[in-house]
Amino acid sequence: MDNKQLDKAYEKEFKDSLGLTNYDPRVFEAEHVHLFDVEWVDEKGEKHINKGYRVQWNNKNGPYKGGLRFHPSVTLDLFKRLAFEQTFKNILTTLPMGGAKGGSDFDPHGKSDKDIRAFCEAFMDKLHPFIGVEKDIPAGDIGVGGNEIRYLYERYMKVTGKSDCSLTGKPLDLGGSLCRKEATGYGLCYLTSKLLDTCLSTSFKGKTVVISGSGNVAIYAAEKAIQLGAKVVALSDSTSAIYVPEGINLDIVKEIKEVRKGRIKEYPGVEVIPTHDIWKIKCDIALPCATQNEIDLDGAKALVSNGCKVVCEGSNMSCTEEAVKYFHEKGIYYVPGKASNAGGVSVSGLEIEQNKLNEHWSFEKVDARLKDIMENIFINISNTARKDGKGIDFVYGANKYAYDKLIELYEANV
Repeated sequence: MDNKQLDKAYEKEFKDSLGLTNYDPRVFEAEHVHLFDVEWVDEKGEKHINKGYRVQWNNKNGPYKGGLRFHPSVTLDLFKRLAFEQTFKNILTTLPMGGAKGGSDFDPHGKSDKDIRAFCEAFMDKLHPFIGVEKDIPAGDIGVGGNEIRYLYERYMKVTGKSDCSLTGKPLDLGGSLCRKEATGYGLCYLTSKLLDTCLSTSFKGKTVVISGSGNVAIYAAEKAIQLGAKVVALSDSTSAIYVPEGINLDIVKEIKEVRKGRIKEYPGVEVIPTHDIWKIKCDIALPCATQNEIDLDGAKALVSNGCKVVCEGSNMSCTEEAVKYFHEKGIYYVPGKASNAGGVSVSGLEIEQNKLNEHWSFEKVDARLKDIMENIFINISNTARKDGKGIDFVYGANKYAYDKLIELYEANV
């Protein structure tokens, strides 16, 4: 298969979902695919070679933008699909950002800080010719957090002599933005809140919410949901989940996960259940924020049977195809991650704005901009679905809105 081509099965699925017969083939092919070896030396003096990737899918809407993922499971095909999806997600934000994705099969788990820095520096030595503030602006993703971004950006500045906004998600002292840590979780709730108001004439107030995960996305989705009047009764990690009928105390969760880096089962005096059983808990709203394909058909059936009416993805591709189909059949309000978890990349776009203006905005200003962006995403995908007779098929609405905008850019020869 051509290195630039999207997986044919996924391409067909996408085209069929929109009923595309006449289409621009450039939409389904990456503009650039960069593959490289990353040679690095660990603190014991041993040499290693990892694979490096950067898939630059489309820059019609602005410089390439998308995360770097460090995980042993990554493949070129995965990055092509993620870069394709990122192109549409970024268009939905209405900010000037194209789509890209990349990373390495390096596994930071269990590595010393010194080894992680050594790898990041070697990775940037190979990546830096392909990125830049007007070319491609990576950010973090799985396995690439604040420390990794620091090491990558410090190396970028050293090898290029530049201190521009060629990475986002940077620490504050290197030009990062306030509200970045909270952005994906907060944004998820802002979009969900708009859905509740628009479609059901209600709000988070008094609702029971189940949230999977207990990283940044889950914690700050829980925080915002609680601020908006909801009761969050469950969180999880890869080993287990907790069920707290009276509502989770988020201060306890933050101490366990952010301070002690512990497991969610360390939450005192609560029922601990298997991770996947979180979807069997009775709730009004489910916000999957952990990983890909975490809600399968059985999980979807359990949610529906227990009265869940709204499912919005905080993680990328949280629900399997079978689960999504079941939600549609049952009239569940389901929003895909390319729309509902766009808060992180939105604040990355706002970080770029601040860096270019040499400004540092208050938390409140960034948060207000984030809220506007996420509410407008829902308005746009909802209106698109309704206009085309697709009801509450927000997957269709998200794909069609972004596809049409991209075609407009091609036709305008931007």
